[in-house]
Amino acid sequence: METTSCYIAFEGAEGCGKSTHAARLAAELGAVITRETGGTAIGARIRAILHDTSVTDLADRAEALLTAADRAQHLQELVRPALAAGRHVVSDRTVYSTLAYQGYGRGLDVDELRHINGWAIDGLWPHLVLLLEVDPSVQAGRMHGRELDRFERESDDFHERVRDGHWVVVDASAGIDEVYAAIRAAIRDRLGI
Repeated sequence: METTSCYIAFEGAEGCGKSTHAARLAAELGAVITRETGGTAIGARIRAILHDTSVTDLADRAEALLTAADRAQHLQELVRPALAAGRHVVSDRTVYSTLAYQGYGRGLDVDELRHINGWAIDGLWPHLVLLLEVDPSVQAGRMHGRELDRFERESDDFHERVRDGHWVVVDASAGIDEVYAAIRAAIRDRLGI
């Protein structure tokens, strides 16, 4: 039985294929495609600060609050209206990135982050979260030659802590079509779409 409108999120480390698979799924479902941070005009301005490699002194708590501010705007302006109109929403990252990056990565209290972000999203958590895990050597190959942003330049220890904050749903080390087939099977099984 098909749900009227679903909010589906992709999570995982850099280079795991989130953006590729989110775009492919959104196209197949005729869904609204978006991302966090930066899914709105205001969010794009917040994202510019968060990902700017020249920003070297941003306090960890300020970083967490900026992501929560982006999220509050994103859900109010884009996600809620799309769902209310009966459209599916597919997002490249959501609140779970804050729990992983600012919680596990930066070492901020995960329960406090969950509380702050629960307030920011006014209780609208994704209906389904697909966490893509990729072998670090595959990830490194996918990231090679790219100009890295502020988060992507973090240490291996930081990224290992972020990975520990995620749980595995799909092995994203395989080929693109194989990974997408696993994603579609999970969505059909859990949401009926």
